[in-house]
Amino acid sequence: MTAMSRSAASISWKRSVADAPDALHGWIVIDKPLGMGSTNVVSWVKRALREGGYAKVKVGHGGTLDPLATGVLPVALGEATKLAGRMLDASKVYDFTITFGAQTDSLDLEGQVIAQSDVRPTLAAVEAVLPQFTGPITQIPPAFSALKVDGKRAYDLARAGEDVVLAGRDVVIHSLTISSSPSQVDGEAGLESVTLTAYVSKGTYIRSLARDIALALGTVGHVTMLRRVQAGPFGLEGAISLDKLDENAKARSLGELVLPLRTALDDIPALALEAGQAAALRQGRVLSGVAAPDGFHLATLAEVPVALVDVQQGTVTVERGFNL
Repeated sequence: MTAMSRSAASISWKRSVADAPDALHGWIVIDKPLGMGSTNVVSWVKRALREGGYAKVKVGHGGTLDPLATGVLPVALGEATKLAGRMLDASKVYDFTITFGAQTDSLDLEGQVIAQSDVRPTLAAVEAVLPQFTGPITQIPPAFSALKVDGKRAYDLARAGEDVVLAGRDVVIHSLTISSSPSQVDGEAGLESVTLTAYVSKGTYIRSLARDIALALGTVGHVTMLRRVQAGPFGLEGAISLDKLDENAKARSLGELVLPLRTALDDIPALALEAGQAAALRQGRVLSGVAAPDGFHLATLAEVPVALVDVQQGTVTVERGFNL
């Protein structure tokens, strides 16, 4: 290679580095399509970042959705992955349809029918039973779930034909309302299906909720539609399709779709820092004599997140530090 060609190559490399998009830190909210798993969506986002020439960062999701479910899937990029665990603890809102007359082993469309009933509830009966499932309740998770039994996933045991017995868990159904009741048995007042909206705490299984509602109505049922419309602060209004993700990746404009890291902390007050305080927290040191209420705060320096901190009687300790 001549000196001139080496110089040209060097200039070209410097230009490509200068033109490369910055690393992204924050949240992209995907409207997960039917039939795709949450980990597949994460892989899709990683590929979009590569194709857009973005710097490599960690990518993770903030709460699993089954392949048969659609809707809000928050995907964390870079430093936001440190907050993905908080999203698992967030309350969520789902629309779901219970189809009556058959119960499946998976409690949804994927499974085999294990029980049938000719009973179809009336709309009034559904309305009357919902208060039983509002507030703190105990539910048995589906056998086809990711919970572990003796170190093995419950769904692996269930698919192998083993009897899976899971312990009940306490959850909270903040609200449960009828969205629509589109279908009725000809000549009768019974419903073939009903669509509900549930605002629920972490750990709630909608498939179990549907099963138990059907049983309380004197019949059986399973979930035939499940759509997450809200996960913590993230809603459908800010969700994008995978096609939109790809379009922006090719145009190197993914930054326009990324919500700030602090979006996941919308319920936590900010704590403004001075430069010396920010430096101390970045080194993992404890601050004392800080005038702030007890509890979690997002510590910032000139609006840049420094750390998620816990304040107790004026003492500030780092829960999660951010390299921004």
